[in-house]
Amino acid sequence: MTRNKVEICGVDTSKLPVLKNEEMRLLFKQMQQEGDISAREKLVNGNLRLVLSVIQRFNNRGEFVDDLFQVGCIGLMKSIDNFDLSQNVKFSTYAVPMIIGEIRRYLRDNNPIRVSRSLRDIAYKALQVRERLMSKTSREPTAEEIAKELDVPHEEIVFALDAIQDPVSLFEPIYNDGGDPIYVVDQLSDEKSKDINWIEEIALKEGMRRLNEREKLILRKRFFQGKTQMEVAEEIGISQAQVSRLEKAAIKQMNKNIQS
Repeated sequence: MTRNKVEICGVDTSKLPVLKNEEMRLLFKQMQQEGDISAREKLVNGNLRLVLSVIQRFNNRGEFVDDLFQVGCIGLMKSIDNFDLSQNVKFSTYAVPMIIGEIRRYLRDNNPIRVSRSLRDIAYKALQVRERLMSKTSREPTAEEIAKELDVPHEEIVFALDAIQDPVSLFEPIYNDGGDPIYVVDQLSDEKSKDINWIEEIALKEGMRRLNEREKLILRKRFFQGKTQMEVAEEIGISQAQVSRLEKAAIKQMNKNIQS
């Protein structure tokens, strides 16, 4: 067996082809202008790695990888059939949201938390109206605008859309710039963190004494004042990714200071 070989739905993922941008454009022209079916098949096979990268986001849902892969492939094929070559956008930029949307629809339909059929129907109609309005206005429509299109109360739209949302893990990564990922939990403030007693109990003051001023400032705002990384980033004028890295480095250094 080949090292690192992983089979999903009978597909050896280690041998999946990767298409260059020029090859993609040529295949799209052959498919759209000449009706070449084989070009469509090459586009599908050449973008299966994109489906693999997307389904990794859903690894913590307890779903079979084969099932997610098949559903993701449906989203991939829809994006291939609807991609507008004249638009100045990468295919992956267009395809990823469609693949994610297909997987999320599958997860909603198989959600163990049952949502009434009528409520689910309203939510799906609202999503369709949302996509139509976005295509027409090139902006995110408000809940009021969607409600007006469907002629239903605004509160009902909000409740229906909220009912079909998937639960999100606190440790689901939401951003990664090549360094340490930022998780959902990093966006949450903790009211209990505003009480400095717990910090004193584990001798953090002594550990913080040897940190530089920026590291001290970040830790004070994060753990003494209970602010999120985004709030800290805005206040001191750096990116959230930098706050995350500085915070983790400071805590690591602080632990060394306490133990020394």
